Amino acid sequence: MRRLRGSGEGNLGCILWSVAFVVIALVCYKAIPIKINSAELYDFMIEQAKFGAASPETIKKAVVNKARELELPVTEKNLSVEKINDHIRLKTAFDVPLEFPGYTYVWHFDWEIDRPIFII
Repeated sequence: MRRLRGSGEGNLGCILWSVAFVVIALVCYKAIPIKINSAELYDFMIEQAKFGAASPETIKKAVVNKARELELPVTEKNLSVEKINDHIRLKTAFDVPLEFPGYTYVWHFDWEIDRPIFII
């Protein structure tokens, strides 16, 4: 004879899936904006390197201003811009803390861009 479930049985799976969904949603809520902003800054740095006819100080200020606009912790201290003949090299390293209840994850970014300069 088949046993019928009574009311209230089998809810543990639903509770566990709900908790997993909330954790995944919280991670996405915190991490996706940082990833989008960091990708936008990286693209900006590549653009500055490709078409960087300006002085290294001007490029550095432009990148720091863009990082400030995107709320990323890039400063003039952790950004270096060097022009070597027809190449430009940009280096930066910074950490972004992602704070979760009971845990802080430090997301480390370390970029080095070395490109030839194209003057149009």
